Amino acid sequence: MNYFSSNFKLGILGGGQLGKMLLNDTRKFDTYTCVLDASNEAPCKIASNEFHLGDLMDYNTVYNFGKQVDVLTIEIENVNVDALETLEKEGVKVYPSSKTLRTIQNKATQKLFYVDNDLPTAPFSRFAYLSEIEDAIGNGGLTIPFVWKATQFGYDGTGVKVVRKLSDLEGLPKGECIAETLVPFKNELAVIVARNASGETKTFPVVEMEFHPEANQVEYVICPARIDDTIAKKATEIALKVSKTFNHVGLLAVEMFQTENDDILINEVAPRPHNSGHQTIEASYTSQFEQHLRAILNLPLGRTDSKVGGVMVNLVGAEGHTGNVIYKNIEAIMKLNGVTPHIYGKKQTRPFRKMGHVTIVNEDLSEARRIAEEVKNTIKVISE
Repeated sequence: MNYFSSNFKLGILGGGQLGKMLLNDTRKFDTYTCVLDASNEAPCKIASNEFHLGDLMDYNTVYNFGKQVDVLTIEIENVNVDALETLEKEGVKVYPSSKTLRTIQNKATQKLFYVDNDLPTAPFSRFAYLSEIEDAIGNGGLTIPFVWKATQFGYDGTGVKVVRKLSDLEGLPKGECIAETLVPFKNELAVIVARNASGETKTFPVVEMEFHPEANQVEYVICPARIDDTIAKKATEIALKVSKTFNHVGLLAVEMFQTENDDILINEVAPRPHNSGHQTIEASYTSQFEQHLRAILNLPLGRTDSKVGGVMVNLVGAEGHTGNVIYKNIEAIMKLNGVTPHIYGKKQTRPFRKMGHVTIVNEDLSEARRIAEEVKNTIKVISE
């Protein structure tokens, strides 16, 4: 099939920043794109060939949208999987598949998948209701501390909380959740695996993630991770095993813990472009977004190694600021060597909302990390 300057249509479910960055590469290839999103102010609206307004969780909306395209992909997991399954049966190519997405959408199902397939992950317990956690603590079946996770609809740090005392459960959603053993770890790592329909597979270098201690959001992504080669090899091998077991097509970002004993445990996965791969736009021979397109269109995969060391800084809304966004001191960071800001196009900011990111590239990774700290301390995402 001809994907370039043709009648081929690629559908994307979700119109957020990941879709917007993916569209940079569909424009590069002159691939016709249709985007579905529930917000009329979605970042993808201005860059897609067709923008459709609709609920991603509504069966009929997703089904009718999918019938108009040749290949359908996602930039967010929270979509109607039943509609995707029907579309697959009717001949639409859907990547990731409905089967893969159904497993990943629910964190409890995802964790059980790892257990069933002998993939290393932290011990956990599944609860239908939050109240069952309180009962388990009361009768000694569960001990504090642990990590509480909502099984569905978590994003950008929401749906995850470290529970160190009983009162930490107050105000959490009441529905299905898991309680995961709090693992002592040295590093949080990630590996992005790309796989096309022909089975060609490539991995990006292992990255290291530094998290905001309160918001549970990634503050910095450092590539390559500052770890021993043996640890990087182990993490890459586990990521490849996860990919093979899911038999996915597209990108699969595998987030992992490096424990104090240098074991590698899978935290969770995302079957799409991911925050841990944004630095690839400037630092790699092939960006994660171009690679995702190559994979879902069954084209040859691109070179995945880095041209230069890269550090990504997330730009999130400052605490105490809600309203029309202002990027204070953005000109100051643009004076720094190797700094490239990416603004996602969200007009309204709020505390900890992802509004953009900044990539710093440098032959010296420690210098890139130093500049990243300067960027983080200089630019402020505030409201009018």
